Amino acid sequence: MTPPDPRLLGPLIAQLRLARGWSQQRLAAELCAASGAATVTRHEISRWERQARVPGDRWLRRLALVLDAPAGLLVEAAGRSRHHGPVGTGGSRSRSALLALAQRWVADPHAPLLVAPAHRSAPADAPGRSDPGGPAGPGELAELRRLDDLTGGAGLAPAGAYRLRRAARALAGAGPAERRRLLPVLAETAQLAGWLHADAGEPTAGLDAYRLGLRAAAAAGDPALAGHVLGSASHLLAGAGDPEGALLLARTAYAGARRSAGPGLRALLLHRVALAAALGGRARAARQALDAARRTAGAVEPGAEPAWLYWLDDTELAAMTGRALVALGRPRPALPLLRAARRGGRPRRAAVYGGWLARGLLQLGEVEQACAVAGAALLDAVRAGSTRAATPLVELERRLAAHRTEPAVRRYAALLADARGFLPRSPVTAPSRPPAPGRRGGTSGGAGATRRPGGGTRPTPTG
Repeated sequence: MTPPDPRLLGPLIAQLRLARGWSQQRLAAELCAASGAATVTRHEISRWERQARVPGDRWLRRLALVLDAPAGLLVEAAGRSRHHGPVGTGGSRSRSALLALAQRWVADPHAPLLVAPAHRSAPADAPGRSDPGGPAGPGELAELRRLDDLTGGAGLAPAGAYRLRRAARALAGAGPAERRRLLPVLAETAQLAGWLHADAGEPTAGLDAYRLGLRAAAAAGDPALAGHVLGSASHLLAGAGDPEGALLLARTAYAGARRSAGPGLRALLLHRVALAAALGGRARAARQALDAARRTAGAVEPGAEPAWLYWLDDTELAAMTGRALVALGRPRPALPLLRAARRGGRPRRAAVYGGWLARGLLQLGEVEQACAVAGAALLDAVRAGSTRAATPLVELERRLAAHRTEPAVRRYAALLADARGFLPRSPVTAPSRPPAPGRRGGTSGGAGATRRPGGGTRPTPTG
């Protein structure tokens, strides 16, 4: 792994440490040996990587020595971190907690990340008391995944959260044998709940679910599932404009899962690395990950991957390549890959990759085609009820600002204005001003109904 570009110091230290295969404890020991004083502990390394603290110049020099990294790289990153401030406050607490937990897991996959069950403190409505349904079984999870193919997180996130609560309550009241059976169920349920929260534009709830999923997968002794959880969290951060955190989670997922994962999961995690690296401006790392993903995907056998990777196929892997190529500014080879992904009857996939296709066309100067593709993708995003699919299409309007006098751009802006009232609510998709009655997202028909384009109402999805 080549040293990353200077960004924030915490992720930089973690990446350099992981590149050497060291735990936080090992790095602390190396620093103590280099300084001749036992003044650095694993907890201090954790604080540095979480950016709760920024080490001084003396420790920066020693970090450069033991990690074999340019001192200037660390000094620049430290300056950025001091300007950025600590990340462990406000809405970033869930992010920081997940990053720290991921580092603990990859350093010691057998560490007790999941707290011991407290039978006497189990909730009053735990299964076996007032909730006879128990946790979601494989059938329920499979049903929810099938629904996720057809609609988005705006309608399904409440169902995912409900099933996650049931699984957590069941584990809290379980004995040792039942606990071993329930841990994988909890991990899969948490991964799916996190995915649905992310798709609904609820990143904090999504990260919290992923953190629980990582704990459960680690306690179940399933590094492949733990890697999938972290890969999903990486995708959330990439979509939220945090390529640094996304890259760190993706690399951690791959490092921890690659020995036990099948070729499909390895290819998926490499694509997570490629996208995060491309979005973060690390072209070389992105190209290396894409090349590795292509080689790995050639060994994928249909039906040989875990049930939770049922959705991964050749079309999806090809579209992921196209998405990363667009993020790298290489749209021409990406276009046929993205066009193929828009077929097949899955509205969210058509919306997600349609947005990337529109961005690629815009990079080539094909403004009218970009607007036509984006308009079709916008309608798919409305059908899917997916914030993840809608957000890039809303942001595309800013990319079109330089062409705002062209008729196609004006038509897209008008379509977007009319569609905002039907898109999942988020800070990005919400209107910038209150809509006038009867115009651009005004409501009629009372609470729980939204207007359809062209009139009429439809019930708001409830999941």
